[in-house]
Amino acid sequence: MTRSPRVIIVGAGVAGIATGVALRDAGFHDFRIIEKADDVGGVWQWNRYPGLSCDVPSQIYQFSFATKPDWPRVFATQPQIQGYMCDVVDDNGLREHLTLGTEVRAARFDGTGWEVTTDAGTERCDFLICATGILHHPNVPDISGRDEFEGDVVHTARWDPETETAGRRIAVVGNGSTGVQVATALQPVAEQLTLYSRSPQWVIGAPTDATQPRALTWALRSDAVARVAYRAGLASSGLLVDVVTKPTWRRRAVQSLARRHLGRLRDPVLRERLRPDYEPLCKRQVVSGGFHRAIQQPNVEVLRQGIDRFTPAGLVASDGHERAHDLVILATGFKAHNYMRPMQLVGRDGITIEDQWRDGPSAYRMTAIPGFPNLFTVLGPNSPIGSLSQHWAAELTGAYIAAWMRRWAVGAFDTVEVTQAATDAFNSQVRQAMPSTVWATGCDSWYLTESGNVDLWPFNGRTMSRMLSTPDPADFTLAGPA
Repeated sequence: MTRSPRVIIVGAGVAGIATGVALRDAGFHDFRIIEKADDVGGVWQWNRYPGLSCDVPSQIYQFSFATKPDWPRVFATQPQIQGYMCDVVDDNGLREHLTLGTEVRAARFDGTGWEVTTDAGTERCDFLICATGILHHPNVPDISGRDEFEGDVVHTARWDPETETAGRRIAVVGNGSTGVQVATALQPVAEQLTLYSRSPQWVIGAPTDATQPRALTWALRSDAVARVAYRAGLASSGLLVDVVTKPTWRRRAVQSLARRHLGRLRDPVLRERLRPDYEPLCKRQVVSGGFHRAIQQPNVEVLRQGIDRFTPAGLVASDGHERAHDLVILATGFKAHNYMRPMQLVGRDGITIEDQWRDGPSAYRMTAIPGFPNLFTVLGPNSPIGSLSQHWAAELTGAYIAAWMRRWAVGAFDTVEVTQAATDAFNSQVRQAMPSTVWATGCDSWYLTESGNVDLWPFNGRTMSRMLSTPDPADFTLAGPA
C-alpha cells in the first residue's frame, strides 16, 4: 500500500519554493509551507533598503523550471526578484499550500514524526523540512548610548519604508554588499553621508544599473534558447567555483580586477583608506558600478574605523571624534549561522539542536542532522552561498528529499536518520578541502562560524550532484516499517 506523507516546510524563500515544487513533481501534495512573513521571497521579502539589488546576474538567479526572459535589469532589484518569486509560487500552484504570517516556534520528534508548534497551535507531520535560509536574522551591534540618540536608527534588514533620507546627515555602519549599495543609493539625496568602514572590502566594478538588452529578451523567449542560456549560466557558476576553491591563475586574474578597480580612485588617501588587508574574494565579493564614484563626492566622508558609542547628537568613532547624524543605518549583516534557530528543535531521545550544534552548525551534505529523524534542511550548513547557484542547489536538494519520501511512501521505513559517522566523514572531507579555498586565506568574514570554521561548500557542482543524486541507505539508520 502506498502512503501519502504529511510534510511541513518551514520558510517560503528560494529553498522553500524549490522544495515545494520538487514535492509536487514527485506526486506529493499533502504539504504545507509555513512562512512567518506576510509574503514569499525570503531574504527578498525581509530586505527592502534603498539600492538593494542582486549581486548575481538575473539570468543566473532563477529557477530552472521558471526561467524569465524579460528581466528588466542585468542585476535585478529587490522588487523585481520578490515579484518573480510571487509569480513562481502562483504559476506552480503553491499558493494553496502556503500559510503566511505564522511563525514556527518549536518542533519535537514523537517517535515516528514531528509535532510542530506555531503561533496558531500544534499540528503533526511525518516529515519536517527546514528551508529557513541564512540571511535572515539581523546582526545588530551592541553600541552603548543608543537610547540617548535623538535621531533615527534602522537596520537594513528591517528597513522602515517611512524612513526619511533626503537632506539628512546619514551614517552608514558597515561596507559589505549592503553598505555599498545603500551608501551608493543615498549619496545623491543626503546632506552628508559618513561611511564607517572598520574593515574595508574589495569591490569589483560591474554594470549593476544596466537594463537587460532587448535583443537578449527577444532571444530568451525561445524555450530552446532559454535552456541553453540557463546551462551556460550554470557553467559560468562552475567557473566561479574553480576560482574560489583552487589557487590557480584564474583566481589571481579575478583578484587583479578588484585591485585595478581600487586603483582607479584618484585620491591616494581615500584609496589607501579603502584598501583591505586580505586577499580579494576572501569575503563575499562586493560588486558595484557606482560605489567608487559616489564616495568621491564632496558630501561623503569615508572612515576606516568602527563605532565607540552613540551620543544624543550622533556617533563617536573609535578615534574619539564625534560626528553629528540625523539617521544611523546599520548595514551590519546577519547572524548567518542561526539557520532554523531560535526555533526550539527537539529530536530523538530529547536531544536539542543546541546540543547537536554545541561546536557549531554541521550537517550531512547540507541536508540531514544526526539525532533528528525525518528532518531535512535545504541550503543548510555548508551551502554554496559563495559559489554555486543557490536555486540549483535548492532544486537538487528538494529532489533528494523527495526520493527519500518515495521510499517512505511504499513502506520501506517509518523513520530515516543520518548516522553520526556519515556526518563526521562528510565534515572531514569539508575540512580537508577548505584550506585551498580563498575563504581560508585569512580574513574575518561572516562565512566563519563562532568556532572559526568556514561554513561554505568547498566542492564543485559535479560533487554536489553526485552526493545528492541518489540517497545512500548505508549512511542512514532506517526504522520500521510499521
